[in-house]
Amino acid sequence: MSVISVQASDSTGNPLDLVEEIVSSNEWAFDRPSERDLVVEFSGNWCDYRLYFNWVEAISAMQFSCVLDMKVPKEKNGGVNGLLSLINDRLWLGHFTITADQGLLAFRHAVLLRGMRGASVEQLEDLVDIALSEAERFYPAFQFVIWGGKEPHEAIEVALLDTVGEA
Repeated sequence: MSVISVQASDSTGNPLDLVEEIVSSNEWAFDRPSERDLVVEFSGNWCDYRLYFNWVEAISAMQFSCVLDMKVPKEKNGGVNGLLSLINDRLWLGHFTITADQGLLAFRHAVLLRGMRGASVEQLEDLVDIALSEAERFYPAFQFVIWGGKEPHEAIEVALLDTVGEA
């Protein structure tokens, strides 16, 4: 299979400009250290999150990371990596990882926008929505493995337990 490279006359606009508008309208704390980077701080139900948006114009792609305020101790890497494998197998979009530099848990996803005029508000809202909902959904499982001493399969079963009714 060969790949043909074609020069497009319309370049994709920087989606971070739109992300900045969305973040500002929600009154979330953010920083825009450069034209290609945006950092947002957000409080969830379980912990604080730091959202990183990185725009790579050369390939018209936006990389997104949602970092959980949860550090993985080195001695727990094996159990957490086993849990990551179980979790990532259940995800349709994105994946969880442990950041190499600080050992923090993060949800990552990339959006390719080549050939498009730019990202839509709905795409960007979905990107953040999916990341935060998956982080909230699996946070207890990470806690069970890191601090509760549970095995990955036990932790994921408890995290995915469906409750019925109200207490």
